[in-house]
Amino acid sequence: MIVSGDHAACRLEGGYQPRQPEQSVLYRVVAGHLETFLENHQTDGRPVPQFVERELRSFLTCGIPAHGFARFQCESCGKDRLVPFSCKGRSTCPSCCGRRMADTAAHLVDHVFPEVPVRQWVLSLPFGLRYRLAYDPQMLSAVLNVFVRAVFGFLRREAYECGIEQTQCGAVTFIQRFGGSLNLNVHFHMVCIDGVYAPDEDGGPRFYPLSAPRPAQVARLTETLARRVTALVERRSGGLEGAEVQESDPLWRDDPGLAAIYTASVTNRIASGNNRGRRVGLAGDRIDPEAMDIHPEQLSAAVDGFNLHAGVYVPARDRARLERLLRYAGRPPLATERLEELPDGKVSYRFKTPWRNGATHTVFSPVELIEKLAALVPSPRAHLTRFHGVVGPAARWRPLIVPPKASASEQAIAADSTTEELLKTHPQSNPAPDAEPSPDTPARRRRNYSWSELMKRVFAQDVLACPECGGRLRLIAAIHPPDTTRKILDHVGLPSRPPPIAPARPSAPELNPDWL
Repeated sequence: MIVSGDHAACRLEGGYQPRQPEQSVLYRVVAGHLETFLENHQTDGRPVPQFVERELRSFLTCGIPAHGFARFQCESCGKDRLVPFSCKGRSTCPSCCGRRMADTAAHLVDHVFPEVPVRQWVLSLPFGLRYRLAYDPQMLSAVLNVFVRAVFGFLRREAYECGIEQTQCGAVTFIQRFGGSLNLNVHFHMVCIDGVYAPDEDGGPRFYPLSAPRPAQVARLTETLARRVTALVERRSGGLEGAEVQESDPLWRDDPGLAAIYTASVTNRIASGNNRGRRVGLAGDRIDPEAMDIHPEQLSAAVDGFNLHAGVYVPARDRARLERLLRYAGRPPLATERLEELPDGKVSYRFKTPWRNGATHTVFSPVELIEKLAALVPSPRAHLTRFHGVVGPAARWRPLIVPPKASASEQAIAADSTTEELLKTHPQSNPAPDAEPSPDTPARRRRNYSWSELMKRVFAQDVLACPECGGRLRLIAAIHPPDTTRKILDHVGLPSRPPPIAPARPSAPELNPDWL
């Protein structure tokens, strides 16, 4: 466990305020209906996979002091601050996903992307392929490789026409599993260096920028991707069609519950309960938002369900804008500020922008919302960030093009970073005051940024500054034992018991089964 990121609760105007997750709509929905959701699928003979249940249950412990916390104390005035542990979730928890988003973007800007222009290439896929990529990691990697090779090939051809040979490209791809309506929509956000590297007179890398792609080129590239990916799928399917494909589907054979959840989420339908098979409710006509017209001037194209967009460009040395783009590409599936509880007990999720038909949000029952969240949980050990070309970990030119290493003092691990590492390796330790190195002590740079570093970077808030005297807060203990946790929380007047989780509720009888 690590210190909670609290990315959902820091307020610029009022200073740092620890979040209270149990008061959010999302927490109330999951705590009140998770057992019902699990029981419904168990009754249907299609239990939810353990990794999905573990993700949802862990979310209910994130940011709750009763499940453990770190105790910080001001070195000057002795004021205490209790910071709950996080769940390190990968899809459901907005705070942990926000921390991972900020950490990944900061790492890529500081230590991976050189100061050259970049362009975002976004590839969306047909509905049937989204379902398969959601559970088949080999097919996912194969389709991504087709995408990367097509874009890199386009850049190399453009460079060759300019007389540049022996070129290499570089990119980082974020694999997103979600759409704007919390539907399962596996697609790729590739942040690609907008140019090529070629050897100079000494054999080292030299960067050559390229002009922006033209709409006709994006259209031809989309056609190429559609043709190559379709051929790839046909080869791997062995010529099967229609019902034969479903019969040979390993997910339907091994885990029919997850297969039903994935299928319903891809098609914007409900997988279980009295509304099984029905479309998700919308505030407006049920029109597919992805059927919207593609405007050539936006560097977008659509061919047979394949959509390619290449209109987002970041100029060289604009590191702040690059970091915002990387955060967008690695953002969490759910934005809690767009989730609202309705008077009838249902919840609505507002779209970022209205759809063409005027729809502004989708409506779920609490159990249906949990079902949609379950579809977005990635499989264990599934890598959602991939490196390609010259920015790959083993690329020969990578050490020569990435941002220069920081000085010894800049690489030093600050006190809060060191103590957070102690939380990871010794969660019940009580570090002595002299166990922390001086901020000027040289040390090897860690891959991950500390909680306080990310809060300062994202929200411009120094969370280790004492609100009373301006001194520095220092970790003095990590509290895990339930008895100790309860005594401390009772002493400081905070809730010492975790919020209750509602038991499973019986389902209402089927009223109209004709549509099943």
